[in-house]
Amino acid sequence: MNRKVIVTCAVTGAGDTTGRSEHVPVTPEQIANNAIAAARAGASVVHIHVRDVETGQGSRDVALYREVVRLVRESDVDPVINLTAGMGGDLILDPGEPTKQLPGTDLVSALERLAHVEELRPEICTIDCGSLNFGEGSQVYISTPDMLREGAERIKELGVKPEMEIFDTGNLWFANIMVEEGLIAPPPLYQLCMGIPYGAPVNAGLLQAMVNMLPQGAQWTSFAIGRDQLPWVAQSVLLGGHVRVGLEDNLYLSKGVKATNAQLTERAIQIVHDLGSSVATPDEAREILRLEKKA
Repeated sequence: MNRKVIVTCAVTGAGDTTGRSEHVPVTPEQIANNAIAAARAGASVVHIHVRDVETGQGSRDVALYREVVRLVRESDVDPVINLTAGMGGDLILDPGEPTKQLPGTDLVSALERLAHVEELRPEICTIDCGSLNFGEGSQVYISTPDMLREGAERIKELGVKPEMEIFDTGNLWFANIMVEEGLIAPPPLYQLCMGIPYGAPVNAGLLQAMVNMLPQGAQWTSFAIGRDQLPWVAQSVLLGGHVRVGLEDNLYLSKGVKATNAQLTERAIQIVHDLGSSVATPDEAREILRLEKKA
């Protein structure tokens, strides 16, 4: 069981959720305000995507990240900033002509996915540790071993902590290889992602098996999507991990009750406290993860 828990709030994501809840932030100001509110509610870390202001869809625009990060850093709170670097891996194929890319494809190199990380130098950025059939249809997320090694090497050079996103056991196998090869500075940080079609299902036995595969000294977080998000807070803490909540992964506080990021953070913190554990402050999280604090 984990007695000092890092709570991450993933405030918006890139999914098509803006029409399903009025609380999903879109503009840089909205995203920053949600991150700040989550930090005021007690989140140790804020995980940030940005969205195109006109369409509400996920974006890689460095200017949008720049504005969000500026607003958070200039606020009265000081959460650990975790920027996604997973955008730019989306490939949508024509199933009848699989060499043809369909609209919605956004596929760039490993280094192009790090443009905002290069400029803004967050304390943490994500790295998605394998390719994945992403839900129904013909969308594939592309993250090959060559891409991953190139990205991990550059992230290490930048002094940023990679949060290795693990969507299935094969992803975890390769993440462990990168740790063995010295591409990941200690302690390695793993995010065990459960319930994303078609990755690892929401299954406590599977989570335990994945935890058993982690190298000694690793730090890890796990989350589950939708209605499993809040129960998974307890599941993760009981197995020794940290936790993640937020509107990226779940829109509801309870059945039929739409949530805000601050409310989900507060509920997660209550669960942690009910288990007899405490929540890490941002500075305690930095100490646990050995982060290089950015100005």
